[in-house]
Amino acid sequence: MALDFIFILKAIIIGIVEGITEFIPVSSTGHMIIVGDLIGFRGTEFTNMFEIVIQLGAILAIVVLYWNKIWTMIKSFFKFEKKGIKFWLVIIVGTIPALVLGVLFNDMIDKYLFSSKTVAIGFIVGGIFLIVAENSFRKKAKRARSVKDIDEISYGQAIQVGLFQCLAMWPGMSRSASTIIGGWISGLNTAVAAEFSFFLAIPIMMGASTLKLVKFNYSTLNSSEVVALVAGFVVAFIVALIVVDGFIAFLKKKPMRVFAVYRLFAGLILIALILAKIIK
Repeated sequence: MALDFIFILKAIIIGIVEGITEFIPVSSTGHMIIVGDLIGFRGTEFTNMFEIVIQLGAILAIVVLYWNKIWTMIKSFFKFEKKGIKFWLVIIVGTIPALVLGVLFNDMIDKYLFSSKTVAIGFIVGGIFLIVAENSFRKKAKRARSVKDIDEISYGQAIQVGLFQCLAMWPGMSRSASTIIGGWISGLNTAVAAEFSFFLAIPIMMGASTLKLVKFNYSTLNSSEVVALVAGFVVAFIVALIVVDGFIAFLKKKPMRVFAVYRLFAGLILIALILAKIIK
């Protein structure tokens, strides 16, 4: 069977979108829904599975970028050192809220919330939350003693960030934005909140991905779909590697309102496209 190069190109485009948006506070799911609608790459069993695979590509970028930290903490854990044990327990505690809600409501979320309309709402509400939270809590954190290293995060702060992470179950809200806001409110500085968000993404997204991937019938895949999966995974991985490094450097110098303003404009433009029936 001949390869469908247009189909593969669409997969690469979605991979680029995922790599750019997964770890910045603009919602990767929301952008994949919109771009997928615009280019006709959405709404099938394959495209649903494809989105999961490329998210794993983006997660692999985090593992590579933070491998030294991850490996150090793995060794520390198995040596029964307090630092390593606390690090992984904090990650587990931060993961629990989204894990519980995901297991309970995963099918309902997929059925009712994955639409352009809900994404538009998520973009706008999330943008407003970012502005309010940055003005109210980030400035206070600068005046007070904020947590400046991921090893200093307490269990209470982890559960608070984990609860905020649940907001990301609404497409368009953004897991990155939700966890950073939760981090600000609990007393983390922006860079630490973002890095904690990255570490929380590993078990959360791998768990959600495994749950969905085991249900897929792989015998139906054709050659174009196999190539699309590989290309999308690799592209998402490479783009995420580049973006994450730049994002952390940005957070150490600049405010987050640029992302909030982008979200507000994107939400309004999306509403206009929906009303014009360009996007369903």
